[in-house]
Amino acid sequence: MRVALLMRSLFWLALPLLAGCTQNPYLLQSQNQSLTQQRLALEQRSRELESRATTLDKDNQELQTLLAQSRQQTKLTEDQLAAVREQLSSATAQLGQLREDKQQVERQTEQLVAATRRRGGATITANNSLRRNLSAMNLPGLEVRADGDVVRVELPSAKLFPSGSTLLTPAGTSLVESAAAEISRAFPGQIIGIEGHTDNEPVRSPGGNQQLSVARAMAVYQHLTSRGQFPVGQLFVAAHGGNHPVVSNATPAGHDRNNRVELVVYPEKAGGP
Repeated sequence: MRVALLMRSLFWLALPLLAGCTQNPYLLQSQNQSLTQQRLALEQRSRELESRATTLDKDNQELQTLLAQSRQQTKLTEDQLAAVREQLSSATAQLGQLREDKQQVERQTEQLVAATRRRGGATITANNSLRRNLSAMNLPGLEVRADGDVVRVELPSAKLFPSGSTLLTPAGTSLVESAAAEISRAFPGQIIGIEGHTDNEPVRSPGGNQQLSVARAMAVYQHLTSRGQFPVGQLFVAAHGGNHPVVSNATPAGHDRNNRVELVVYPEKAGGP
């Protein structure tokens, strides 16, 4: 009974409010507009979130693609590194084998040279013996120099031959004999090389500078052997043309010095004629 009375009381109290609402259309319109604006705002927010989600999804796909590419590149790099390591290991092994082969060849060469010298009757003197005797040589006006294990005596072609010729002049024969006598005194029994050299200027003779250097070296060789100053087994001939200048060919003085015949004293001693 109390409940029924309470409900009636509430009804009569709310009735004026309801009546007021139905009688105030502006209030309803305002509420409707507010709800519409909220709905539009929510829809806009929803679209923004959807767009952001789409962008994030696209970024995620791109990142996944980049990650896959990175993994693939890493795998490729690892494979290449493994191949390089394998090649390095193989090269190291080959280098070790080459060193062993080189040592073996050097041993065989030493044995062959020793056997050849034994058969030829030649012996090797200490290399520094040539240097000791070098200072005792008396060849004024000539270039005399140590070159590694050998001693070189330069005979200028201008003092030996007429220009372009291969025939020794009287002054040239005298100079060759004097140099040979001094070499025999300072280095008795040593093997002597007779080397022909030219400058880089072309010559008209057949064979050019190479042939010219051969002919001049042979002229000196024949003169020395014909006079008996050296036994044939103590001499040998080499010709280099213009391949081994001692100075630049840029000046006339350079041309003069590079045109030469060298008497080269070697550390080996000849076994005899």
